Amino acid sequence: MLARDTREHIRNVYALVRVADEVVDGPATEAGLDRELARTVLDELEADTERAIALGFSVNPVVHAFARTARTTGFGAELTAPFFASMRMDLERTEHDDASFDAYVYGSAEVVGLMCLRAFVYRAGKPTFDQAELVAGARALGAAFQKVNFLRDLHADFEVLGRSYFPGVDIRSFDEATKHRLVADVQADLDHAARTIRLLPADARNAVGLAHALFQELNDRLARTPASRLVTTRVRVPNPVKVRLAAQVLAGRGPLRSRATTHRPGGSS
Repeated sequence: MLARDTREHIRNVYALVRVADEVVDGPATEAGLDRELARTVLDELEADTERAIALGFSVNPVVHAFARTARTTGFGAELTAPFFASMRMDLERTEHDDASFDAYVYGSAEVVGLMCLRAFVYRAGKPTFDQAELVAGARALGAAFQKVNFLRDLHADFEVLGRSYFPGVDIRSFDEATKHRLVADVQADLDHAARTIRLLPADARNAVGLAHALFQELNDRLARTPASRLVTTRVRVPNPVKVRLAAQVLAGRGPLRSRATTHRPGGSS
């Protein structure tokens, strides 16, 4: 769906995101790194990233590729700094209030959407009047992705990692009203993002449209899944449904629309 160079830039962004995530949650922890050592490793990764963006080179191939993308598409510490700040939160906090939750979602997801947006539009020369809408849409879609993943991973985040991301939400008393409130918040983000996909360059439109369709399907399934199951089961989209959604998007019939209704307690969408 994406042009070859755009696809490479997106891979470069997500490769660095994956490495940072594994410092705080994956192999680094499994290797026995405590929080302080993991923080040191994360700090070193950020310093290497900043240096590579400035110089255009790193001996770390993932960082080098990311820096090449950042330099080519035109972003820097204004996006990488909040990203690494959110990664540090995973080493420092197990619960969030409204302010820290918003900061975490911005740094861990919305800025990644903005990095991808730069990769989509840097050659297209999008008009200035589109830019603010595109930025808002990229942030909304990134936020929706992250919140959906929080909802899907309630059990693993709490039982395995000892984290509870949603402010004031206790997995031990998670109920239908809470679930529908969170699903409705995700839906608002998805609706906002859907209205801006048409502004993207043509090759990015289908790729982002498919990502939107997949997470719309996930949110619909979350709405239909009883709250008691969400705290023990990870909701997924079956492969045949993914194929159907891809075909719909490629045929111009994907669910890229703003919904007139929202998920309400007792409803299923």
